[in-house]
Amino acid sequence: MQHTSTQDTLVGLFVASGIVGLFFLALQVSNLSSFVEEDSYTITARFENSGGLKPKSPVSAAGVKIGKVRSISFDPKTYESVVQMSINSQYNTIPDDTTASVFTAGLLGEQYVNLEPGGSDVFLQNDGKIEITQSAIILEKAIGQFLFKSAEDSAEEKK
Repeated sequence: MQHTSTQDTLVGLFVASGIVGLFFLALQVSNLSSFVEEDSYTITARFENSGGLKPKSPVSAAGVKIGKVRSISFDPKTYESVVQMSINSQYNTIPDDTTASVFTAGLLGEQYVNLEPGGSDVFLQNDGKIEITQSAIILEKAIGQFLFKSAEDSAEEKK
């Protein structure tokens, strides 16, 4: 069986295309696929607890991704987390009385910011602020409160 340079070239191209395909798959999975920054504007929301929210986490409204979390910082004066979000400029009709909540996608999924539009006729602009927020629900804290409550109830029954 004789190998030709054409066969070697085809095998090399096949392997190279497989590597390129794996590279783009890794970018999609890691949420780094946007090489070009889309035209967007920035809004800010303050949360008592931003949970496991991370930069580049999705920002959605009505289940549609409309932007991403740009940065998360801590305000030492108010003890709140300050979340800056980039919203795609095509979604420029978000009312200024919109509420922001930190949700989890699925039981153990990533966290994201969900925007619930209000009824105002005034829209959020660049450097706008969302005043009404709901922090992330910390699963460990909720389970702890449930267990403490059930232990308290059983102690009262024994009396």
